[in-house]
Amino acid sequence: METEILYNNFKSEEYFINMGPQHPATHGVLRLVLTIDGEIIKKVEPDLGYIHRSIEKMCERDSYQQIVHLTDRMDYLSANINNEAVCLAVENALQLEIPERVKVIRTIIAELTRISSHCLWWGVMGMDVGALTTYFYGFRDREMINDIMEETCGARLTMNYNVPGGLMLDIHPNFVKRVKEFVTHFKSKLPEYDRLLTGNVIFQKRTKGVGVLSREDAISFGASGPVGRASGYSCDVRKHHPYSAYDRVTFTEALHTEGDTYARYLVRIQEMWESLSIVEQLIDNIPEGEHRVSTNAVIKLPKGEYYQKVETARGELGVYIISTGTKNPYRLKFRSPGFSNLSLLNHIAVGGKIGDLVATMATLDLVIPDIDR
Repeated sequence: METEILYNNFKSEEYFINMGPQHPATHGVLRLVLTIDGEIIKKVEPDLGYIHRSIEKMCERDSYQQIVHLTDRMDYLSANINNEAVCLAVENALQLEIPERVKVIRTIIAELTRISSHCLWWGVMGMDVGALTTYFYGFRDREMINDIMEETCGARLTMNYNVPGGLMLDIHPNFVKRVKEFVTHFKSKLPEYDRLLTGNVIFQKRTKGVGVLSREDAISFGASGPVGRASGYSCDVRKHHPYSAYDRVTFTEALHTEGDTYARYLVRIQEMWESLSIVEQLIDNIPEGEHRVSTNAVIKLPKGEYYQKVETARGELGVYIISTGTKNPYRLKFRSPGFSNLSLLNHIAVGGKIGDLVATMATLDLVIPDIDR
């Protein structure tokens, strides 16, 4: 019946095909229903829900300490930043004074997470447009960060290091040394990314002038992160609403005005340089002190509504909590960057070709469990 309704709305030259939910270029269980005329895209309809797990509903059942563990199952490439968002919301609601040591360590961990996410994105972006070598280069560098994370918190993907009140454990004795080694290593490797892909003529032909998003449309669709900033929209939460230790570091918000696929690519490349700079500024200046302040075994937030936003590798993640004074939230809502960024796909893809859609989707950097939750 659904197919019949779709078919009746088509012109004689048009037909529809499914892209996903098993297609490798959708990077997860995302189904796109494409209306096409030959190779030209007429309409893109995302069909969501294939990995929906009712995380927000589960949060109403769990305590605030337990909720933190659910967030690294959403955008698993920004796991530590997701954890931090919930912890900040709880800490602000309780008006907890967090040690400076915790703030600095959280910021270092967040920026390493951002670099790790962008390394994976860069490797897969190249592979999506036919450059297989980028996959191995990106994972080569990402593995060094994963090794640091594993030594710090015991996990390599769904990491969980932040807790309400601070950190689960203090940093490993090797942490500072290994982070410095990574910074030195990655500074020598990032130029390889430009030589291999950024300046590649074929890659530029595939991305320049493709999937153009204007600044006005970026704001209208609620785009955030590199997607918004590539269209000239200054929306970096770390700049406009600093949290943790971002108020004590100097970095440049990566902005471009072209709004095309290539601009979104360049923003993420620049962000890796800026994240390296932030880590360098902090790694030798970690204050002494406690890694955690004591909290009640059962945390109860005062009755009210609370909101906290952070800048993940994909954009603005918001945590909205309604508390009735019990140990569980009455309602918890996540504002995921991927959902808003996906909503503009039809707007920027129509008129292009299927090959252009693959490149455009890659620069939206979608993580499907972050959208479905």
